Amino acid sequence: MNTARPPRAYTLVKRLLDVLGAALLLLLLAPVLVVVAWLIFLEDGSPVLFRQRRIGRHGRPFRLLKFRTLRRKRHDPTRPAEVVTHVGRFLRRWGVDELPQLWNVLRGEMSLVGPRPALPEQVARYGPFERQRLAVRPGLTGWAQIHGRNALPWPERIRLDVWYVTHQNLGLDLRILLRTPGLLLSGRGVYGPAGRNEDFPPSTCEAMPPPGAPGIATAPNRL
Repeated sequence: MNTARPPRAYTLVKRLLDVLGAALLLLLLAPVLVVVAWLIFLEDGSPVLFRQRRIGRHGRPFRLLKFRTLRRKRHDPTRPAEVVTHVGRFLRRWGVDELPQLWNVLRGEMSLVGPRPALPEQVARYGPFERQRLAVRPGLTGWAQIHGRNALPWPERIRLDVWYVTHQNLGLDLRILLRTPGLLLSGRGVYGPAGRNEDFPPSTCEAMPPPGAPGIATAPNRL
């Protein structure tokens, strides 16, 4: 992994903003979180929270928290739209299911802004290019998220995430945070095409031309 390290001042300020932002949002949204938990329990019982092992910065595993949106039965993980609950459909549409991850942010496992946290089996398929995503804390929202999230093919998501890692700064973080509400309002990218989230392919960089290649727009032009 040859990603340049960001300035220490940026890292410290970003962590401070993460802690303050997550703590404030948890405090302000506490009534909403309680109501959502109650609605989930009424429709499909417990557990209310979904816990899943994800990979964080420098490859460290952690337990990601989400509100549970899928029914309690075996299902194809690439087809979540087929088993989503009524409450879960609303939560996914507006990104409310991700709010418990504010606790992950407070614990230092995640950031408000960064690449979305990957599954262990996905990281196991990473090549050198993809592993650059692990240089930063995963985020609640990120550069790839505001450009389409699940509607994007994996190679494009990875390329956008790596671009963020190599260009991260407070101005870019603020731009991502400001554009996230617009994405949620649009409802774009909640699921992949035809309600199917494509599986992560091995070594996506092999299938994706480098930024600037003919026919491939570079990330900065997508502001």
